[in-house]
Amino acid sequence: MRSDGRLFDQLRNIKITPNVAEYAEGSALVEFGKTKVLCTASYESKAPQWLAGTGAGWVTAEYGMLPRSTHTRIKRDKAANSGRTQEISRLIGRSLRAAVDLKLLGEKQITIDCDVLNADGGTRTASVTGGYVALALALKKLAAVSEIKANPLINYVSAISVGLHNDNILLDLNYDEDSAIGTDMNFVMTDKGTFVEVQGTAEHVPFTRQQLNKMMDVAEKGCRELFIHQSAIIGETYRLAGA
Repeated sequence: MRSDGRLFDQLRNIKITPNVAEYAEGSALVEFGKTKVLCTASYESKAPQWLAGTGAGWVTAEYGMLPRSTHTRIKRDKAANSGRTQEISRLIGRSLRAAVDLKLLGEKQITIDCDVLNADGGTRTASVTGGYVALALALKKLAAVSEIKANPLINYVSAISVGLHNDNILLDLNYDEDSAIGTDMNFVMTDKGTFVEVQGTAEHVPFTRQQLNKMMDVAEKGCRELFIHQSAIIGETYRLAGA
């Protein structure tokens, strides 16, 4: 058992609340335990200039932490310009582009904003998971009003953290676990069982190939559960490829 009473392979309480931002084309408030992230999707009727004439669109993302989302206040300019913020923004964008046929989107752009309201570990994985819901809701809305020709979604995408502590594999790390654990990994997956991104670091003791395989198995279990939470909001039945 863990400090919060969960089993090693158990997610925190997951809650996704859709349509929380009145003016955004799509939005969701995602909660992984005490971690809360507001995700909004904004539509632009033209793609970035460098894509002009290609027939393809773009999905990008911006991530940020509110000043008191953490134990001590973060200055707004520091939070907005840090290397960590830029790295996570790019991660979210890459992850969500894996969910979309950019040619089918056409020369349009969707920007996903992920604003951390409360941080208790796993803000990047919550942002990817909630950002996908905001994106999917926006695309359904745009297709319904013929702003885009068809819904270009091709995959579900979710993300989860996994840690290794004394040979125990922990799913969905909270802040206390994340700050103290030896090996910390983040996995981004599609519902077809493919990986968009794998990030991992061993602070003290290197991990083995066998331990990595076990961590991937636990991460896949967590992502499968997150796909079910996502589909409950989006309104489509989730079926894992091959199931």
